Amino acid sequence: MNTGFSWAAFLDVAGGLGAFLAGLGIFFAMLSLARTLRRLNRTLDGVDEQMAALGRPVAETLTHVGGIADTADRTIARLSGAVSSLEQVAGSVASAAKVTQEAISPAIVNVGAALGGISAGLRRIVRGNSNGEPS
Repeated sequence: MNTGFSWAAFLDVAGGLGAFLAGLGIFFAMLSLARTLRRLNRTLDGVDEQMAALGRPVAETLTHVGGIADTADRTIARLSGAVSSLEQVAGSVASAAKVTQEAISPAIVNVGAALGGISAGLRRIVRGNSNGEPS
């Protein structure tokens, strides 16, 4: 008496579904990370604008005060250091975005492979044979 139920096909579908769900979870985690990095990038752009707006009046004020030229040079050097630090952070954010893209790309390929495995398992269940060929 053949009921048409095959443990091998069931395990194929269960494994494929598990891989699909794991890939989907990673995909959503990477989307959340990308959203967070986008917000961080906007925040850093705002800090860049504020630093640019702050740097100009400070430089002009220090230029008008002739007796403290040395102090003005040191302050401008600090502002340059802060700007270069912000540029390094922006570079790190861009690098993290690239790493995120490189992490998501294999997950998408894995999702496609998992879908192929699920469809093959479902074909085996529907057709009732273990080799996946038509009856």
